[in-house]
Amino acid sequence: MNTSCLVAKQVGLSGQNSLGKEYAGRTVLIESSEPGVWVIKTAYTIPDSELWLHQPEASARLDSALLAIIEPPNAADLDVLEQQLSCK
Repeated sequence: MNTSCLVAKQVGLSGQNSLGKEYAGRTVLIESSEPGVWVIKTAYTIPDSELWLHQPEASARLDSALLAIIEPPNAADLDVLEQQLSCK
């Protein structure tokens, strides 16, 4: 449900404002489309050192690794495996 609420806030002499305790510690994005117009959105940020985890290739590899943990391994025919390894 998307509800709109207009709230008047006074900007302090230091240029700061409070959004309220429910937003304490949260990261926000502030978009200014024109002077005096701001759109404030809550956001989650990803540290640079963890950004690689969200790339498609890394994400697919992680998904595959997690599936390998969940799914039981298939039984191997050791004779066939030995034959395959000796041919190389």
